[in-house]
Amino acid sequence: MAKIISIANQKGGVGKTTTAINLSSLLAAAEKKTLLVDIDPQSNSSSGLSAANQSPSVYDVLIGTEEIRKAIINSFMPHLDILPANIHLVGAEIEMVDIESREAILRKALAQIKDEYDFIVIDCPPSLGLLTLNALAASDSVLIPVQCEYFALEGLGQLLNTINIVKKHYNPDLAIEGVLLTMFDTRLRLSHQVAEEVRKYFGEKVFNTVIHRNVRISESPSYGKPIILYDAISSGAKNYMSFASEFLERNSVITQNKEHEQS
Repeated sequence: MAKIISIANQKGGVGKTTTAINLSSLLAAAEKKTLLVDIDPQSNSSSGLSAANQSPSVYDVLIGTEEIRKAIINSFMPHLDILPANIHLVGAEIEMVDIESREAILRKALAQIKDEYDFIVIDCPPSLGLLTLNALAASDSVLIPVQCEYFALEGLGQLLNTINIVKKHYNPDLAIEGVLLTMFDTRLRLSHQVAEEVRKYFGEKVFNTVIHRNVRISESPSYGKPIILYDAISSGAKNYMSFASEFLERNSVITQNKEHEQS
């Protein structure tokens, strides 16, 4: 059964979509059957994997006009499928308002295909609206990218508050998967200061791997490719490979601990 991870931060430009694309691709490269769900109306995860303007899409699933299996498409990578977004998702929150249990629509849809994957990664919009609420209500955990720049910690309290509200009312088992430091510039003292503050605040939840600023990472989405297919020897690719390894290692330890507790 799949572990469902939302990648969320209401601040834009923190590397959320880049992380969704590259984590999903690297999990697939590790032969883990992976589904990337793009629930961001900007649909950058979809275009970043050459799946832009597909129909049906996640929009049709959310408003109930299409079943989820018919909206999922195979990517050009083995083991990686995509539930794409398109421009119609912009109006989805308004259309969902009158639907009963509207915060649980995505959870019910994913329940139908959860057994078919090892990991389901959800790329959330940069807001804390109904789409993000659906993602958090459907997830086992939340991965929070934080950019190593000024105002990095601003708004994180609001996100953590939202996570607590979701835990209280919709999804008591929701956990924080971890915090990923992104856009790190070794030349800037500020980057080191922000990293220190984040580690002080979140402790062991912060991944050891740091994603450095890298031009090749920024370029790869315009070619519709993850960084490992665009430039596998770039520092950006090495950063994300290290992160994916650490992510899998953490989840392997968690799985082993659960099995030990049950035995």
